[in-house]
Amino acid sequence: LEKQLKFLIEVDKMKTILRRTMLVDETRRENDAEHSWHFALMAMVLFEYAGEQVNQERVLKMALVHDLVEVYAGDTFAYDTKGYEDKDAREKASADKLFAILPTDQGTEIRGLWEEFDAMETPDAQYASAIDRLQPFINNIMTGGYTWKLNDVKSEQVYRRMDAVRIAMPEVWPAVDRMIQDSIRKGWLKS
Repeated sequence: LEKQLKFLIEVDKMKTILRRTMLVDETRRENDAEHSWHFALMAMVLFEYAGEQVNQERVLKMALVHDLVEVYAGDTFAYDTKGYEDKDAREKASADKLFAILPTDQGTEIRGLWEEFDAMETPDAQYASAIDRLQPFINNIMTGGYTWKLNDVKSEQVYRRMDAVRIAMPEVWPAVDRMIQDSIRKGWLKS
């Protein structure tokens, strides 16, 4: 219990990790905890678009743990190529430190979910990754491309990032493609 409580107190820091994504009401940037909650809710609501092999409970667990390592590693903006140079090393070091707080069996389970999500190889991880990318995408659409415009993001970068949706949620892909094309027409994304 002592280890579990220490871990739960430590991950409260997720509430202080700001992401680049703006809230839909445009009052402020979202934090990691809000993103993880929204990701989990979206994964539940949109589950009918997941493949038949996808286990909803495992996806929801991934949603809850996928960004825990950012407590120490910080958030790396999706389109920050320089930030991605050492992202894996920072996150691995963070995982080593954070998951070691828990009792071994729980630390191993949660780290395994985090690693599976990160690898994007299983149907569960592919669906989870698609939702993880869809959540800030929708916020960008609803804020007039706020983050994209602020960071000079190009449409090909968004297409590359959103390919996870095309693969894991093919029924949703046409809507995403239309939104990207509309964002180009409106000048939110450069072609």
